[in-house]
Amino acid sequence: QVQLVESGGGLVQPGGSLRLSCAASGSLFSINAMGWYRQAPGKQRELVALISSSGSTNYADSVKGRFTISRDNAKKSVYLQMSSLKPEDTAAYYCNFRVLGGAYWGQGTQVTVSS
Repeated sequence: QVQLVESGGGLVQPGGSLRLSCAASGSLFSINAMGWYRQAPGKQRELVALISSSGSTNYADSVKGRFTISRDNAKKSVYLQMSSLKPEDTAAYYCNFRVLGGAYWGQGTQVTVSS
């Protein structure tokens, strides 16, 4: 059984930084894209960043220049380095692994940006 476990969320002041991690356990083959999504209260889940199997990346306009996604295929892990955080970045963040025939989601980690 495959599980994705996120870590690294928390409370941070505006302008601060956090690094989210997501690691997969269980049998998982041919991971294609890995991504981070977020969902704020009362809003739809949105894509934050995506990294393909070849390493190409895509970011939501709202986080470009502030967030960096990376992956470690050997560790079946994906990371999100977040800098210059803003109150509007407050949300539950979810990692997502796309594989042939489907996708897996983590349980979410809360990021709160507040003074």
